[in-house]
Amino acid sequence: MPSVPTTPTTAAAPAAATYTTIPISGIDVVSRSAQNLSACLSRCRPWPEFLATISALDFPPSLSAAYIRFRRNGSYFSVNYTIIITACAALSLIGSPVALVIIGFVFFLWLILHFFREDPLLIWGHHVSDWAVVMGLGLVSVAALWITGPLSSLSIGIGVGLSISVVHGVLRNPEGFFWTKTTPFPTA
Repeated sequence: MPSVPTTPTTAAAPAAATYTTIPISGIDVVSRSAQNLSACLSRCRPWPEFLATISALDFPPSLSAAYIRFRRNGSYFSVNYTIIITACAALSLIGSPVALVIIGFVFFLWLILHFFREDPLLIWGHHVSDWAVVMGLGLVSVAALWITGPLSSLSIGIGVGLSISVVHGVLRNPEGFFWTKTTPFPTA
């Protein structure tokens, strides 16, 4: 009887599962990205809660308490802070409407093609890697800033938005709107 070649077996770890996704068209990517953007904006906290009464604002007792306050408020009001920073950046570009339109379009591209995209991007039948998308968007951003020239006013606008967010995050007392599993809900 001829011998059948065998391969030695070892007790190796099982191979990792490989998951693949089905590439979809660019229009579907934009549609899903727009839905994700809408879902993200729906997490915005109510503005009356954000702009609380003066009794909710006070100075933290220490630097570490200010840091904790900023982190808690930053996670709770993250979408509100993003809207404020974006609005300040847009207001800083009011003096240059062409730059506002171009930078707004580049910002829209970042949102749709990078931040809120779930599926692989497929262009002319070829899969585009995330690295290529980020590099392309980076080059488009640099070119838009270089061509329109609003870098100084845009930096000031973003700085003002960040300053407003930091001051609010430090002064807003987060007590009363963070419910944990151990904190009982108030009953009527």
